[in-house]
Amino acid sequence: MKQSQDIIRIETHGQGLYEVTHQVQRWLVGEGIEMGLLTVFCRHTSASLAIQENADPDVRRDLLAFFKRIAKEDPQLYEHTAEGPDDMPAHIRTALTQTTVCVPVSSGKMALGTWQGLYLFEHRTAPHVRTLLLHLIGA
Repeated sequence: MKQSQDIIRIETHGQGLYEVTHQVQRWLVGEGIEMGLLTVFCRHTSASLAIQENADPDVRRDLLAFFKRIAKEDPQLYEHTAEGPDDMPAHIRTALTQTTVCVPVSSGKMALGTWQGLYLFEHRTAPHVRTLLLHLIGA
């Protein structure tokens, strides 16, 4: 049994789903583990992770629109407004999604489905540099 950890940094340019599948897979191949479990952890409270369709960009646009409707950027709705009108809605969006995903590793690759990709889900409007902690265990 072998374990490995690393951190990757993702530059965002505002709200959106940023596919990180290829960056994570590049790292994974270099670790030499054929079968195991990959855990990806987003180290932020205003961004999250999603495994989502990577074929039709309408899916990502619809997800963004949905989260804008359920967590409106209206400072009159929240007490926590010190970091701007998008901050508390970003925290709500993160609470409704996930900051950790686990993906099986098979034949040295993430065992994602045909139309699945791994995304960093940026909930803030300003650009950020986000960090994802990768932890791999297997043989």
